Amino acid sequence: MVTASVTVNLACAQDTASDTRKEDDAFLLLRDSVRRDDAAKAEFYGAQLTNYSIPSYVDYYRLKSHFKDATNAEIRDFLKRYEGSAIADRLRNDWLLDLGRKREWATFDEQYPQFLLQDDTQVKCYNLLSRLTKGQNVAADARALLVYPPFYGEACGSLIASLYQTGQFKDEDVWTQVRLAGETNATGPARRAIMLLNGSDKKIAQAIDLPTIAMAKGAGSSRADHETFLVAVGRGAKTSLKLAVMALNKNAPKLTPQERAIGWANVALQASYSLAPETAEYWQKSSGAPLSIDQVQWKARIALRSQDWKTVRATIAAMPQSLRSDPTWIYWNARAIAAQDGRTAPEALALYRSISTGNDYYSLLSAEELGQLVTIPPPGAPPTPFELAAISTNQGLQRALKFFSMRLRFEGTREWNWETRKLSERELIAAAEFARQNHILDRMVYTSEKTRVQADYTHRYPVPHDDIMQPTTSTLGLDRAWVYGLIRQESRFIMDAQSGVGASGLMQVMPSTGRWVAKKIGLTDFVQDMLHDVKTNILL
Repeated sequence: MVTASVTVNLACAQDTASDTRKEDDAFLLLRDSVRRDDAAKAEFYGAQLTNYSIPSYVDYYRLKSHFKDATNAEIRDFLKRYEGSAIADRLRNDWLLDLGRKREWATFDEQYPQFLLQDDTQVKCYNLLSRLTKGQNVAADARALLVYPPFYGEACGSLIASLYQTGQFKDEDVWTQVRLAGETNATGPARRAIMLLNGSDKKIAQAIDLPTIAMAKGAGSSRADHETFLVAVGRGAKTSLKLAVMALNKNAPKLTPQERAIGWANVALQASYSLAPETAEYWQKSSGAPLSIDQVQWKARIALRSQDWKTVRATIAAMPQSLRSDPTWIYWNARAIAAQDGRTAPEALALYRSISTGNDYYSLLSAEELGQLVTIPPPGAPPTPFELAAISTNQGLQRALKFFSMRLRFEGTREWNWETRKLSERELIAAAEFARQNHILDRMVYTSEKTRVQADYTHRYPVPHDDIMQPTTSTLGLDRAWVYGLIRQESRFIMDAQSGVGASGLMQVMPSTGRWVAKKIGLTDFVQDMLHDVKTNILL
């Protein structure tokens, strides 16, 4: 094992050493120039990288620098040269978006089945739009897809408009989109959707961006005014539950029973996030409202907290099939049935059995409910030096390591995930060990979780930095395993992880929390950058 480790790391060192720091800087500047739409600079930096170790990405960015003017022949040539690679799939993603915008459906339809990752909402919307132009009924597929407006862009906006114009979407479908856009703070999609229903795009924008003003104006008289007011109530509840509740109660006589229920659901969702004492009461008042995916799950969670098993069962039953079939809600549905009908209720036992063979959290809990002893399965044989040496030569994983060393986590993760799609169980175990040896613990966990028969639980549940963790948790009286579990969930052991709201480091500590705790414990020299220091982050 030691010999294999040296061999693997030596191979990586040779790969990353093949480029100079100057060339790496030129690559980063090439990438940045393309993102800033500066074609001249992109060409300048690209010309300096004729012998770069990842030529596919140099070619990708050089092509992207003039993508609007690129011919189909240029794009097809790139796809042919790098067929089967992650960057080829990414370029096909870019091309499909461009083809969709231009409504070039013949080429789009030819290329869409070859887009392997299928991870772009807008491309999926263009696919449905293409099918719609051919007279196909795509309303059901569209409803399942259109659940998060911030991802919509022009593609999904056009799909919604076309569905409405052709009669496949009714008024209620579009109002659902208006509410979703309000819930997710997506002003643009909300404006586009409400205009289809002759509502005011200016009013809905104010309801989302300046909800206090919109609430003060009241519910108005038309359906569009009512819906706009309800969006404002939901947005306003985010900053002040009290004001939102007052506005909803004051305007209740002007609203229909269902509109009042929608308003209470909007309030209840925000109350759920802060676990406000009145949250269960708000959810009760929302009865009869059509709930979003977030709303229906939070309603179930709040009912679980109060052990209101009747509401838990009814709420899970009302979830879309995609949620009802998730092991999380299968387990809680079984628990609710068992709480009401007895632990040996046949329906509850059948639900437990349906998920008890997996290795995820709720599968293990289900096995426990069935009286099965939960144990760590025997590990598979560790990877041999030959297996490690073989995995170290994988070009995609080498590219991933290169990107991680340059702090290009998006590109590194994409390359790693792309390559591990193709690996066998033994190769996955070797790849997880390869990630561990190169200190990429999030990819180690990810890769280990892909195995189905064999598993190395030291890969799946690592315990790094124990020299810091052991004394710190002991001093504070914390369960070390619990703290490791928190790190695994929050950051996947990425030391410089940063969330969209600014939480940093292994434990995802908010800067304000870091300052407050540092002051409490007498850490007088604390500065925000210290959140990326392992020892400080764990201590705080």
